[in-house]
Amino acid sequence: MPSENLLGCLDGADYARTFYLRCYCDKMCARLETGTTAYASKVVAAGKGVAAGDRFETTFSTVVGADSPTDVLILTNGPGEVMTWVRPVVQALRRQLPARAVRVSVVLSPCPHATGMEAAVARQLPGVDRVQPAEAFWRFLLWGQTAERWTWRSRGVVLFLGGDRFFAVWIARRLGYRTIIYAEWDAQWWRWVDRIAAMRGQTVAKLPARARLKVRIVGDLMAEVERVPIDNIDVQTIGLLVGSKSAKLTQGVPLCLAIAEQIRARRPQVRFIIPVAPTQTPEAIAHYADPQRNPAVALVGGSPAQLEMTGDRARLRTPSGLAVELRSEFPPHGLYASCHLCLTTVGANTAELGALGVPMVVLLPTQQLDAMRAWDGLPGLLANLPGIGKLFAVTINWLILRRKRLYAWPNIWAGREIVPELCGRLRAEEVAALALALLEHPKQLEAMRTELRAASGQPGAADAIASLVVEELDRTRE
Repeated sequence: MPSENLLGCLDGADYARTFYLRCYCDKMCARLETGTTAYASKVVAAGKGVAAGDRFETTFSTVVGADSPTDVLILTNGPGEVMTWVRPVVQALRRQLPARAVRVSVVLSPCPHATGMEAAVARQLPGVDRVQPAEAFWRFLLWGQTAERWTWRSRGVVLFLGGDRFFAVWIARRLGYRTIIYAEWDAQWWRWVDRIAAMRGQTVAKLPARARLKVRIVGDLMAEVERVPIDNIDVQTIGLLVGSKSAKLTQGVPLCLAIAEQIRARRPQVRFIIPVAPTQTPEAIAHYADPQRNPAVALVGGSPAQLEMTGDRARLRTPSGLAVELRSEFPPHGLYASCHLCLTTVGANTAELGALGVPMVVLLPTQQLDAMRAWDGLPGLLANLPGIGKLFAVTINWLILRRKRLYAWPNIWAGREIVPELCGRLRAEEVAALALALLEHPKQLEAMRTELRAASGQPGAADAIASLVVEELDRTRE
């Protein structure tokens, strides 16, 4: 899920660079808040001076006409944010700004969960005009220069949808744009943003009274799923959501294949599908089912499999004859909705399944305890140290797992376990037994569907955020 503090996922040089910028921005913003015009000019000069490689269409002190074109810069980072936050917000922006000359730019910042395919996925989103990949982020942040030497219009909004909010504040100051942040739990840097789109009321309660004037409760973006007609409803289908990142795929693919084999032995008519994330390919998924290339196959007691391609259809086949379809569809909501039950890793997918009312069993295998290293803050730095990082990763993950917290988003929202969370050294036959018990009790599955929809809330967050963007763009005319 979105990182609340990106410093924990940076190397030493990046950490120091960001720390320096934060201290510098603190001083500038504090002086800006006093209304000192002279110092504001210095800030503008500092922003423009380091941006010598870029051409700016105007400084933010320029008076512009009401009909001049505008920019919306969306700052985001990981695969979950691109797929579950950016996509619905861009769709809503295009619905609400159909006739205006609005250019939508997506800028990616570094993320520990990134796969390297986020920029390619963002470029495929309808309504996005241009994308800056994460590898070019530091040059843009420090010097104002994009990889493709973008120009910027005189009026615009920076919309934060993932990463570190400090980056949004700094970039907006540089461009002279209004700033909107989407806040799930906390709203850091509230003094220097114009609007706060809060996920829920608890976010507002943490803010001082004067900050609450900036807040609008918009709801949860992860509830913005597309209700689509489902197919193969008469065929009992189980979805295997093995993840999109290596740390999850390493254990998730072989373990889920072994669970599917156990279920198939009891229910041979069941259909199994793996929704392939847009940041992955069928060939990449097959890599994790090969014991020669993935030692975790034996570690988790998993099943090996080989990739079979028939035209544009892909599947994994195990030695026992199990065939698992690999489906590359984005967004995958139609696939999810066609499943009677899903076995899933933790992440944004649990929120999407919950919003669709799809019953699930959440798996957190710990056979490879050092696999998870993408923690925020100091734990993330320690877990990624060369040489001794593995020891820190094992210790940190062991301590975190002992806290007995909830991991699936619907469970977090409800404050209790709506869907089962299985954590530990999972065995395929035990997970299969639970899945079979659920399939044999349709009333229990229906009750889970009802509770999931109630916990997930109603869609509408994307339209509410788009409305805030429209309001702030209108204010730039004043």
